[in-house]
Amino acid sequence: MDRRALIGRAAQAATLTAAASPALAQPAVTQTAQPTLRWRLTSSYPRSLDCIYGAGEVFARVVSELTDDRFQIRVFSAGEIAPPLQALDAVQSGSVECCHTTSFLYTGKNDAFAFATGLPFGLNTRQQNAWMYEGGGIDLLNEVHRKFNVLGMPLGATGAQMGGWFRRALGPATDLNGLKMRIGGLAGQVLSRLGGVPQQLGAGDLYPSLERGTIDAAEWLGPYDDEKLGFVRVAPFYHYPAWWEGGASTYFYVNLDQWNALPKSYQAAIRAGCAEATHWMVARYDIRNPDSLRRLVAQGAKLTPFSRDMMDTCLRTWLDLERDLVAKNPDFAKIHESWSKHRDDMRIWHRVSELSFDNYVAQATARR
Repeated sequence: MDRRALIGRAAQAATLTAAASPALAQPAVTQTAQPTLRWRLTSSYPRSLDCIYGAGEVFARVVSELTDDRFQIRVFSAGEIAPPLQALDAVQSGSVECCHTTSFLYTGKNDAFAFATGLPFGLNTRQQNAWMYEGGGIDLLNEVHRKFNVLGMPLGATGAQMGGWFRRALGPATDLNGLKMRIGGLAGQVLSRLGGVPQQLGAGDLYPSLERGTIDAAEWLGPYDDEKLGFVRVAPFYHYPAWWEGGASTYFYVNLDQWNALPKSYQAAIRAGCAEATHWMVARYDIRNPDSLRRLVAQGAKLTPFSRDMMDTCLRTWLDLERDLVAKNPDFAKIHESWSKHRDDMRIWHRVSELSFDNYVAQATARR
């Protein structure tokens, strides 16, 4: 064979392959570049509370990382761009794209908002998570949320909370008569039915209100945050447990139009960011609350359980209110049907599993 001809054909083939390779390297379907977005998130919490506020920053970081920094959400603390109790209103109106807040602050719009935080004598953190993600809670709540031009999902959970700080010790339920207390959501309605005076206040207003005697008591969250807020100096009686939520969830709300305009991958990044921040918040509080509680007791906190009369009376009052809400509010009734069915089923299971184990370990180790 002619060597020159062979080399010529090989060179020609190489040239054709090289010319064709860019075309072969292109995907069959051209990918559209994802947009670069800059959003704002208004938080209902002060920056000083690094756990509950910090969950918003964890969320924003995850969203940024999952989108190669193309979707960035800047977190603003309470009062910077919206008052802490009006974060949802800012999202509704479209003046800010999203918020991190506590849904029970908005029961004045619809009592069904309380389910997203937790109901009195309701689900613990694990049960709330199960109902939200596997029991259809998020979807049921969003049927209500869409009426207010928002969509929501859990962003954070606190675990079991403390019953709050009181300027004087409480005994029987009659001690609630005339008590002015910062307490949110449906628990405030329970307090009102028992003669108390519920107050809605942001975290930054609690200490000065207690110090001046404008309020007699305040519930916020638990030892880690309560130590930072300094309540022990002005209201030393630290009662427990917080019967108003077995384990409170904090919530992410996004303007509905803004959500619908997002690429599906960005929506998925938001869902992933919310879930990651929720796990982070639960873990952070569970690790930090024990040491904070020890320090608070050393500083003079008088750690006292609510009396059985207090708990039983508040439970009876809540059950009456619960029936009234189901009867008068179709949104509340629809969600409650799902919520209560899963509540009852999970309580049966947890009595067999979690509760029996926890009770045994608590009693056995207390004797050591």
